[in-house]
Amino acid sequence: MALPKRIIKETERLVAEPVPGINAVPHEDNLRYFDVTVRSRIHGPTQSPYEGGIFRLELFLPEDYPMTPPKIRFLTKIYHPNIDKLGRICLDVLKGNWSPALQIRTILLSIQALLGAPNPDDPLANDVAQRWKEDERAAIETGNFYRPIGLEYSTRGAFTKL
Repeated sequence: MALPKRIIKETERLVAEPVPGINAVPHEDNLRYFDVTVRSRIHGPTQSPYEGGIFRLELFLPEDYPMTPPKIRFLTKIYHPNIDKLGRICLDVLKGNWSPALQIRTILLSIQALLGAPNPDDPLANDVAQRWKEDERAAIETGNFYRPIGLEYSTRGAFTKL
């Protein structure tokens, strides 16, 4: 089945005009699947646990995209109140605030922004959110432990260089 023109155009734009700090590459055998690498561009507080981190994600465009949002999850383990242990992401534009007018790049930018502004008041990882609320400094230190820089933990249990 041929890809819809919209997916082709969005993919071409992602390749021709990449978003700074984000690399999204479609699989050769299925152009609805993307391997995504997000470099955290946080220029804010240096104590941010995600500053300078490199995070791998997978993105899938369902058959009814853009009427439904893409499916996306973190492959990199991350300590974040809005991302659970399975890598699922609590982000309004992936849920009730999805609009067919949004694009893949919008979602990726929103995820990158979420790394800079965790929201413990709308958590997916309740234990992380609770710790964030009780002792933000300790939560940030724990997040620093998980921040990947230059190395990535693969699902096969080996470290691979990015």
